Amino acid sequence: MENILFTIFDIFNFGLVVFFWWFTLKHYKTLPKRIPVHFDFDGKADNFGNKAYSFLTPVLGTAFYFLFTYALRHPESVNFPVEITNQNRSAQFLIMEIFIRWLFVLVMLIFMNGQDYMFRYSFDEKVRPRVPLPTAILSVIGSLIVVFIFVAIFK
Repeated sequence: MENILFTIFDIFNFGLVVFFWWFTLKHYKTLPKRIPVHFDFDGKADNFGNKAYSFLTPVLGTAFYFLFTYALRHPESVNFPVEITNQNRSAQFLIMEIFIRWLFVLVMLIFMNGQDYMFRYSFDEKVRPRVPLPTAILSVIGSLIVVFIFVAIFK
């Protein structure tokens, strides 16, 4: 059962990468030549660049996908917050496998939210991000807190 859930999670994560590329390629032709490439904490664009910069986040998302996939295939290469022993090995590896997959979903959603905001801001400076940056950051921090609690429980 665990393998089936992980396989579904992996397919979903790969689907996020494919969707991100599709979304970027779909909107690329409609973008103006100059797009916002950086925003301050208030959501105002403070740096602009060529529309080719729109490919930066999908490239980063793809790189993260391969990095996270490597970590899942080689769990012994990952840094754990507790010492791995024969008694806690399976529990700690399971926690890591779930967390890495979940973290990738969060990272991709943050990247896609930023990409969507960048594209919409290119045409209207009054738009707001669909998910505010503090909410996205808190979701990652909250996930870290939960994983550290589980790691401590199964120490």
